[in-house]
Amino acid sequence: MKKFILASILIGFFSCNNTDLPKPNVIIIYADDLGYGDVSSYGLGTLQTPNIDKIANEGIRFTNGYASSATCSPSRYALMTGTYPWRNNKAKILTGANLIIDTTEMTLPKMFKSMGYSTGIVGKWHIGLGNENNRVNLVVNNLTREIIKETKAVFGTINYNSKVKPGPNEVGFDHSFIMADTQDRVPTVYIENGNVVNLDPSDPLEVSFRGNFEGEPTGLNNPELLSMMWHHGHNSSIVNGVPRIGFQRGGKSAMWSDIDMADKFLDEAKKYISSVKDEPFFLYYTLQQPHVPRTPHPRFEGSSGMGPRGDVIVEADWCIGEMYKYLEDEGLIDNTIIIISSDNGPVLNDGYFDDAVEKLGDHDPFGGLRGGKYSLFEAGTRVPFITYWKGKIKPQVSNELVTQIDFLESFSSLIGSDIKSKDGIDLSDVFFRNKGQGRTEFVLEATSRTAFRQNNWVMIPPYKGSPFNESVNIEVGNSKKYLLFNLDTDTSQEYDLSDEYPEKLKEMIKRYGEITGDELGEVEELILE
Repeated sequence: MKKFILASILIGFFSCNNTDLPKPNVIIIYADDLGYGDVSSYGLGTLQTPNIDKIANEGIRFTNGYASSATCSPSRYALMTGTYPWRNNKAKILTGANLIIDTTEMTLPKMFKSMGYSTGIVGKWHIGLGNENNRVNLVVNNLTREIIKETKAVFGTINYNSKVKPGPNEVGFDHSFIMADTQDRVPTVYIENGNVVNLDPSDPLEVSFRGNFEGEPTGLNNPELLSMMWHHGHNSSIVNGVPRIGFQRGGKSAMWSDIDMADKFLDEAKKYISSVKDEPFFLYYTLQQPHVPRTPHPRFEGSSGMGPRGDVIVEADWCIGEMYKYLEDEGLIDNTIIIISSDNGPVLNDGYFDDAVEKLGDHDPFGGLRGGKYSLFEAGTRVPFITYWKGKIKPQVSNELVTQIDFLESFSSLIGSDIKSKDGIDLSDVFFRNKGQGRTEFVLEATSRTAFRQNNWVMIPPYKGSPFNESVNIEVGNSKKYLLFNLDTDTSQEYDLSDEYPEKLKEMIKRYGEITGDELGEVEELILE
């Protein structure tokens, strides 16, 4: 009887004081182009990722976890804002663009700040920099016309020789250490809290996407200077032997070292945590791997047997393991939520000759799914998706439908905020408490096209254009008719069921129109015109 009374008192104590428990630290580790089959705990490929697996096997590994988009900038916009990227006509693949998040818009870091958190980002940004009011229309040089046409980039004028804003600090981050866009684009410099790191004022940095600077070598005209050969699009300015998208001149002291980038971001992430570890913090740790150009540090070269793409995934896995060890050493791991995911699905040849195809072997980055990066098929947006909270989350494999759009609202609910998002839903139970139900529907996006998932059904509207992106060797989902798939019996989307289930198709088209704001007839007219 005494034991029962004591237990009741303890349960009552912890229940009443639950709100007084320290708020969890949060780290979102966001990979770049990591495929559903690239994480070995999913059991779909042959590449080994033991450090990610440790976190996955001790947390929740979601088999139906989605990025919002099959490309990077839209997914990052959606993660930050909890808003579908197709609602923002600026949320395309960006190159030298101005900031696409309105500084008055609610964001994930703003929500955390409102609840007393320190907030930081280290790594890839790729949501634009600078003031939209300064945007100018530029005439694109023929060297970059192909890649620009494909990505529908929006260019902005950015002066990197003074403080660059607005940027991450103006949308909620106390601290930022970033690359502006991606590793394959200029400027090839790090930017810390709006200032280019190590920039010499006597050697100003100039960046252009309209044409080359006089006398500067390019990948197109100077192949003898290259350590990595371009395949498509990436043939402009050369930095560290790698041809990039866009042109730059000057700023030599500020240029990054590609092979040291993973180490640099890891060190900066640790440095940030060290500076704020005595208070709750949110860190958005955005890896550059395995996006092109794939430049593993020499100690990882050959580690995968699959060429540079496999090697940089091994490198990324090591970085995640080192971050975990650091949190353990600092006594932070018990109260730190870790999320691991990717901004979109995989691509092999994405602009450089680097043996990604030739040395793939038996590995399947796509995990048996159809499509890939840029695609409306499953491999475009279904990605590795892992949540971990030591001692709080029980190890589980979950089939619930979840998306990165739901992070803002779910974390808001978890830490006691009443902030909501436009398109996210509260999945805090599913993410962190091993209970509850996921989404029932989701509109995914790929290069300005959208498709609709409802429970286990997927509907892809008709779109003009080639069904195949030959440059990257990926099916993109374009078709002259509506496509309908049942993922319950056909995960690889081999069988179009639109003719067999016309009523289901009609029902999904109607609901899709309600969400996107287009009635059935308007949708058909818009898509097929």
